[in-house]
Amino acid sequence: MKAEAILLNYISTRGGVERLSSAEAILQGLSGNGGLFVPEEIPTVSEAFIEGLVPLTYEERAVRVLKEFLTDYGEDEIRGCVTRAYGGAKFDSERRAPTRLLQDRSVLELWHGPTSAFKDMALQLLPQLMSTALKKTGEQATILILVATSGDTGKAALAGFCDVPQTKIMVFYPEGGVSQIQQLQMVTQEGKNVNVTAVRGNFDDAQTGVKRIFGDKSFAKELEAAQTKPTKLSSANSINWGRLVPQIVYYFSAYADLLAAERIKMGDAINFCVPTGNFGDILAGYYAKCMGLPVGRLICASNKNNVLTDFLTTGTYDRNRDFYKTITPSMDILISSNLERLLYHMSGSADAVAGWMRELQETGKYTIPQDLLARIQQTFAAGWADDEATKGAIAEAFEGSHYVMDTHTAVAWRVADDYLDRTGDERPMVVVSTASPYKFSGSVLEALGATTDGKDAFALLDELQDISGTAAPTGLSSLRKKDVRHKDVCAKNDMKNFVAAFAKQ
Repeated sequence: MKAEAILLNYISTRGGVERLSSAEAILQGLSGNGGLFVPEEIPTVSEAFIEGLVPLTYEERAVRVLKEFLTDYGEDEIRGCVTRAYGGAKFDSERRAPTRLLQDRSVLELWHGPTSAFKDMALQLLPQLMSTALKKTGEQATILILVATSGDTGKAALAGFCDVPQTKIMVFYPEGGVSQIQQLQMVTQEGKNVNVTAVRGNFDDAQTGVKRIFGDKSFAKELEAAQTKPTKLSSANSINWGRLVPQIVYYFSAYADLLAAERIKMGDAINFCVPTGNFGDILAGYYAKCMGLPVGRLICASNKNNVLTDFLTTGTYDRNRDFYKTITPSMDILISSNLERLLYHMSGSADAVAGWMRELQETGKYTIPQDLLARIQQTFAAGWADDEATKGAIAEAFEGSHYVMDTHTAVAWRVADDYLDRTGDERPMVVVSTASPYKFSGSVLEALGATTDGKDAFALLDELQDISGTAAPTGLSSLRKKDVRHKDVCAKNDMKNFVAAFAKQ
């Protein structure tokens, strides 16, 4: 007789009695008390499980890893979601997330999807998980996805949710705070269920506004009570567990790639250096490590907005500091939401987490105990690079390996160099590459010594193609022929009114 599968429940980082299935947690997005959903237990896997991934396709690897967390989904349901997310011609690499082997390190390329950024790895899958969850739970309301983006999440979410039945999606981005290509990707988005609105402010203003809307219980009731179109809010930011869980897959996939290439033997620990803003990408690596993947250190790479570097060094998180606009806009963040999940798992105390988050909201800072910081530092290291160091890394990688990388990847490349110089750690290093260099052609060209003055985004694309000898992704080069469809701009305090208006459309 076959043993009944054990269902994994999801709970809030801030405590309470809420215990949801993965489908329910994915639909709801954020816990009712403002906390983030986390698995009640983190599943563990064996070395045989990891070795079994080596001969598989990315899709097959994804099914095996996702099954460990999405226990209320059937295997056929997960396989269907994965096939629809990654299959066909959506990705320009047959391997979906290939690991590029260079001389002294490897690069995990996560930008071969339709929007040329790592967010595709999750945001092609999240709509499929959500659609399946709607059927599983019998939910009748329209799900309105709210997204705050620092650049890449917005377009990836728009592409993933475009015309998905029973959903609408509204993306807020900081006016003047994303690259020209990133903005064009969003404001040209087609689809009957999409809206894109610029916010007068920075990313933290947009993210805080979205969180405030999620926390407004009377507004939620007002939307749900609508007679013609009852609406429930959910999120496609990495505060949603359904956005985070697909990211765990590619850490396992990278390890399997290195095993296949005989760069490592089973059981060898490897390091990952991850360009980090909202702490979701690197947190997925932490979950993989907790599951049993042999991960040595997770190195958190920041730009000049180095609030995470300071936290991982001192134990004090302090967003009361100058905000810088850099050539790595997706990392121009001072409030890293997913850090809350790490603090919950490392401290084991929902009460403590709720207290720290309350302090952050009221004073802009909090400090964790030194023994907790020491435990975090056993897994996490940190560093940061300013714009000049970032450009220097791009030039060095091109000169040494004829490898062209974007600015965010270059931050991780430079921080990895600094970490190796500082520690002498000899474990294999994987730099996580989060965007195509063509999304930031101007900055990449400047790093390579080219002149960019007076050239528009598409002239820069063409020039980078000539220098690198590689073709720009079709999704980017085709933007030059698309019409701008979204022109709305709102004040940061007026976001709720814009959401209400879109919900009624």
